[in-house]
Amino acid sequence: MVDYTEGAGYQYHTHVKKGDVGRYVILTGDPGRCESISKLFDNPKFIAYNREYNTYTGTLCGEKVTVMSHGIGGASTAIAIEELYKCGADTFIRMGTSGGMQEDVIGGDIVIANGAIRAEGTSKEYAPIEYPAVADFDVVSALVSGAKKAGAKYHVGVAQCKDSFFGQHEPETKPVGPELLYKWDAWIKCGALCSEMESSTLFIVGSYLRARTGAVLLVVANQERAKKGLSNPQAHDMEIVYKTTIEAIKSLITMDKTQ
Repeated sequence: MVDYTEGAGYQYHTHVKKGDVGRYVILTGDPGRCESISKLFDNPKFIAYNREYNTYTGTLCGEKVTVMSHGIGGASTAIAIEELYKCGADTFIRMGTSGGMQEDVIGGDIVIANGAIRAEGTSKEYAPIEYPAVADFDVVSALVSGAKKAGAKYHVGVAQCKDSFFGQHEPETKPVGPELLYKWDAWIKCGALCSEMESSTLFIVGSYLRARTGAVLLVVANQERAKKGLSNPQAHDMEIVYKTTIEAIKSLITMDKTQ
């Protein structure tokens, strides 16, 4: 591959290099979250900020841990994972937001995704569509343990991942609206818990790289409840997701030290 940095020594998009990042990485969409997340680490240090990729590294339980933003969607997420992996990371937990799909998945709940529907384009450039997007069992288990410690109301199951936010929320305005509505109804009937935009890419790229992956998602609201005239509380505070993720990483570090 051409070195587009022309010898600068760091990864082209993220501007991180070997030694900058830990084995354990928290991924989040919003660059603005990274500094606040890093304050949950011991001795946090700013590493780099380029494009949508804002990076901090610190320690937890004596092990180096990193947080990096990946922007919105699968394409930028795949770049983050690939470049972090080249710098030594092998465990990735995405924490972000989502919209509930089942009636009992309410704003303020969290979803721990053990699999994802590949209704996006990026993962198709890694694996045939028949290959499932699944999270690592140990990471899912650690997130469940973390959610319990944090006192979160959590659900474990499948997330639906798409490329178009407005294709979900305004499907009737799109030329392919009937197809979008048909598939949305199918995902709900199959039991999908929530909708977001990155986890399927994370799981597929992680499978290809033999990296451990997981995702924990705050439910912001539930449009299906709104359609039915049910109460539809909104939630935007990510603190419960932060706590769940930090506890999960601590559990993984402890597990890895005993193996």
